[in-house]
Amino acid sequence: MHTVGELRPETEETAREVYEGVGPTAQLVVKEVAKSMRFDREEYRERVDADVVETARDVLFAAELAVHVGTREEYEDWADEFDGEVHETGSEHVGNVAWHVAPFADEAVAATFAAEEDAAVDTLRRQALGRIYHERL
Repeated sequence: MHTVGELRPETEETAREVYEGVGPTAQLVVKEVAKSMRFDREEYRERVDADVVETARDVLFAAELAVHVGTREEYEDWADEFDGEVHETGSEHVGNVAWHVAPFADEAVAATFAAEEDAAVDTLRRQALGRIYHERL
C-alpha cells in the first residue's frame, strides 16, 4: 500500500482554511490560462466568472488530497478497522482500491480499479470533493 498526496485535514476548519488558501492561486491560474488563450479584457470579463474560479479552486484543493492505494485485501483490512461510513464505487471483483479518509466527517470514499491507478486516484479525488468536502466548504 502507498499514499499519493499529502492533504489529510483533521478538522473541517482545517479543510476550509486550505480551500480558502488556494483561492488566490486559482484566480492566478485562471487569469494566466485566459491570457494564454488570448482573451482580451472584454472577453475575460464576459467568460470568466466566479464559477470558473471556483472550479479551479476545487481542482487545486482536490489534487492535494491524500489517497491510499492498495490491494483489495489491504483496503478490506483498513475498512474493518474504520468506524465511519465508506462510499465505495466500482466492482468488488477488482483487485485494487484507492480510498480517501476524512476523519472529521467520519467518512471515506473508495474506488476500485484494475490497472489505471492515476485515473482511479483522480476520479476518487473528485468523488471526495463532491461527497465529503463540497457542502462543508
